[in-house]
Amino acid sequence: MKEINNVDDFKAIVESGKPVLLDFYANWCGPCITLLPTVEKLAAKHADNFEIAKVNVDHNQELAQHFGVRSIPALFFIKDGEVKERLVGVQMEAALEAKIQAYSVSA
Repeated sequence: MKEINNVDDFKAIVESGKPVLLDFYANWCGPCITLLPTVEKLAAKHADNFEIAKVNVDHNQELAQHFGVRSIPALFFIKDGEVKERLVGVQMEAALEAKIQAYSVSA
């Protein structure tokens, strides 16, 4: 799973042409830690058709501010350079899988 460390990393991922799932998190955030294995599993499963990346809000305040992140974990689905959907809090794997399928290039 990729980690976005700056705005240039973010731009490169969005410009890849694949739909993107951004996971905004922090190392001290309990719900973020709970969600991480699920997101990592989905990243491995969908590596060919979906970019899934994590963004540490403590290290990327500019990007977190750009997306208006107020609470974490915050998940953003981006397709064609546009935010299509935003989820906040721990999500079930099945719900995320369904959204990945819905936004997938192959769909």
